[in-house]
Amino acid sequence: MAKLESAFFDIGTLDALAGDDTPLHRLDPRAKLVTTLVFVLMVVSFDRYALSALIPFALFPILLIARGRLPAGFLLRKLLLAAPFAFFVGIFNPFLDREIMLHLGAWGISGGWVSFASILLRFALTVLAALILIATTSFSGVCMALERLGAPRAFALQLLFLYRYLFVLVDEATRLVRARALRSFRGRGLGMQTFGHLIGQLLLRTLARARRIHLAMLCRGFDGEIRMLRSSRIAMAELFFVAGWSGYFLLCRFINLPQLFGTLLTDLLR
Repeated sequence: MAKLESAFFDIGTLDALAGDDTPLHRLDPRAKLVTTLVFVLMVVSFDRYALSALIPFALFPILLIARGRLPAGFLLRKLLLAAPFAFFVGIFNPFLDREIMLHLGAWGISGGWVSFASILLRFALTVLAALILIATTSFSGVCMALERLGAPRAFALQLLFLYRYLFVLVDEATRLVRARALRSFRGRGLGMQTFGHLIGQLLLRTLARARRIHLAMLCRGFDGEIRMLRSSRIAMAELFFVAGWSGYFLLCRFINLPQLFGTLLTDLLR
């Protein structure tokens, strides 16, 4: 249980990373959010057999990790934690699409394997971009950016509270499970009836604690507006960031750069 608890609360490490002070962290959250959205839209807009054309998009997360001094190992572990979802989405493609698309030596590779690899690559790129966005902006900053970009305030606040109250839920669940384990001997208290009582207690305790948190927020002057410690403004750095990366994404979307470079290199070596 301790391992599960520590693994979940590692999510809060992303918000801790957002407190760093680098040029990437200092950019306005709206610029980073818009750039990430353009990146995701460009990546998912490829057809299911696109593979080599997606490789240049990896430059975006790689440079942001280096520029933001982010721990690559931590982000990769979080990426692998969610990888089974993409794996089970595409694992049946090789059995449904058996038409040979290319040959690798004596081996024929079907379209199903190509589409499966494309799903995994797109998943890795988009999820890694989202993790980097939170690690350089914080989830509160993302919600604030959504609100200032025109999203309803109620929607942004619901997202923020959903994220925050997940920690409340897991904390209360951890305390309940620990208390049950300390009071259970020789397998007693581990049946489904006890589990049902625990679920009910979890709901009641979580609601009570959430109510106390809400009252504490009101006592501290919370009025529904998301505020950040860093000042938020659009300057030339933000404009260059959005325009530069968006232009690069459009270039990668409409020109297959690996294929182009491969053709040029083949012509030079002839």
